[in-house]
Amino acid sequence: MTEFLTSFFSTDSLLVGTIIPFLFVLTVVVFVHEMGHYLVGRWCGIGVKAFSIGFGPELFGFNDRHGTRWRLSAIPLGGYVKFTGDMSVTSKPDTDGAEQLSAEELRVAFHTQPVWKRAATVFAGPFFNFLLTIVVFAVMFAGFGRFVMEPTVADVQPDSPAAVAGFQPGDRFVSVDGTRVQTFGDVQRLVSGRAGDELSFVVNRDGREVELVAVPRVSEQQDALGNTVKLGVIGVVNDEKVGQPRLVEYGPLEAVGEAVRETGYVIYRTGQFLKRFVAGREDRCQLGGPVKIADMAGRAAQLGFEWLVQLVALLSVGIGVLNLLPIPPLDGGHLVFYAIEGVMRRPVSERVMDAVYRVGLFAVLAFMGFVFWNDLFGC
Repeated sequence: MTEFLTSFFSTDSLLVGTIIPFLFVLTVVVFVHEMGHYLVGRWCGIGVKAFSIGFGPELFGFNDRHGTRWRLSAIPLGGYVKFTGDMSVTSKPDTDGAEQLSAEELRVAFHTQPVWKRAATVFAGPFFNFLLTIVVFAVMFAGFGRFVMEPTVADVQPDSPAAVAGFQPGDRFVSVDGTRVQTFGDVQRLVSGRAGDELSFVVNRDGREVELVAVPRVSEQQDALGNTVKLGVIGVVNDEKVGQPRLVEYGPLEAVGEAVRETGYVIYRTGQFLKRFVAGREDRCQLGGPVKIADMAGRAAQLGFEWLVQLVALLSVGIGVLNLLPIPPLDGGHLVFYAIEGVMRRPVSERVMDAVYRVGLFAVLAFMGFVFWNDLFGC
């Protein structure tokens, strides 16, 4: 029995090594997202019936002085804020139950608020996810700085896209597909998500600018957490001699600015991946659900707490972007309805809204089933 307990609670066990890091990562991301909805909703004068981390049966909770029920629920795969007048946790209006609301409840009900208040409350969830990522990156940059290398070619791999395009050792990257670069990392980031795309490169060669065109090929690599990822590469190599690696340190304001830029890049890269995925140009195995997240959380925890926090930042962006997709019952779907309402000066009809909700819910469930399949059987 003692040996069992020791192995169960050891750092290499399923509980401590995987489940606890997974719950930490997911709970932080979900809590921040739902807190965005809650805080802005309260600021807009909207009543809140419940704030839940997790779905399903309540494990424990309490009521605050505003009448909000704060819950920790049994299924830790999300969360919700239920506003006054909502029929469900997806904030679908309860038109049938509206007659049962008191005059005070109608005044603070979600569906009776001006469209801008509803839109702000819905957008606040993903926005807070992005803010969380900015905060994490800012702290990391301020505390640890960043290692960078000069964007110079030390060598060109034989028969690579770069060799075919005419790259030469000593070339210094100026821009990639119109975007100016300052470090070799900038080049890698701009190329990594564009496998199969024809890209224009401007390099400085012996004091003059030369334009070259290359098509990145797919390369399987392992990231810091041991995941196999497929990235676009052109086959140029950097080294310490020409790259001159150095540590860039940031003051508090500089760290925030760099964090905003880094978060913007991660948002762009996530959107780029989803666009290419829909077009069939990305490997489906790159998408994962709770099982993959749990595995990544366990590996990050083994590397150190700072890696776990970085995973929180990256997952927070992913959750934010996914929630902004224009599909009900996601936040983006609500925002589309509010945009239409703002233009037409009247809400979308209940029949149309109900039909779109059903289709959207089916799409969301199908996507969840897809990533679960990937987790368990697909890759």
